[in-house]
Amino acid sequence: MGILSWIIFGLIAGILAKWIMPGKDGGGFIVTVILGVLGAVVGGWISTFFGFGKVDGFNFGSFVVAVIGALVVLFIYRKIRS
Repeated sequence: MGILSWIIFGLIAGILAKWIMPGKDGGGFIVTVILGVLGAVVGGWISTFFGFGKVDGFNFGSFVVAVIGALVVLFIYRKIRS
């Protein structure tokens, strides 16, 4: 996947993660994209580690993995900031 695809995928995953786990987070658009892209990477690593698969393109399974990873990254981000 190209870098632009990962940014769009990460943005969507980050927005959904913030929608599922709302709160006062600074940073706006840039932090949402970064959290989403990192979440996709972390989600892919976790799912591969546990044998569930990996993030391998724009499909539903990869999207779910990316959103779960973004939730994990968002949780860690909030714990570090508080």
